[in-house]
Amino acid sequence: MIAFFLSLSLSCSQNIIRKESTMTELLPLEKSIIHTDHNGLTQEEFANLKEKTIKAKDLSYSPYSNFRVGATILTTCGEYISGANVENASYGACICAERTAITRAVVSGFKSFRAIGISTDLKDKIGSPCGICRQVIREFGLNVSIYLFNVDGSKYFRVQLKDILPLSFGPSDLGLPEHDG
Repeated sequence: MIAFFLSLSLSCSQNIIRKESTMTELLPLEKSIIHTDHNGLTQEEFANLKEKTIKAKDLSYSPYSNFRVGATILTTCGEYISGANVENASYGACICAERTAITRAVVSGFKSFRAIGISTDLKDKIGSPCGICRQVIREFGLNVSIYLFNVDGSKYFRVQLKDILPLSFGPSDLGLPEHDG
């Protein structure tokens, strides 16, 4: 098995989980947050999420970094909604794949998510959502499962948002109800 170490960089293109050693050598915190199961998804749902997430990279507009990212949301209604990163000459105007997918879901009437898949073109590494994307995902629930795939989906693992965004700020901090995501 391959070990992955979480990097907490705020840049999506630099926030990489590195291949280092064996799974048993992970730090205690990392052992507790990295999972290789499907967490309630059927085999068919998982396969669809993986396929759509990997294909979503084809939608990427990334002429500056050439770093394609695809994301797909599985809603609680069973719909799959994909997005890709969109770059801009004014780097601050770029939008990550995760936020593109979430925006598409919300404007399509979906605000409750079962899972989010994310994939990059990295071969031996697995990307992780940036800080801004983690906060946007947080808006729709702490219990959202995030599936992180390598370039072709041959390597993946699952994390829970609440584990990669501890002590988060959300709707309940403003006296509003939480999404059950």
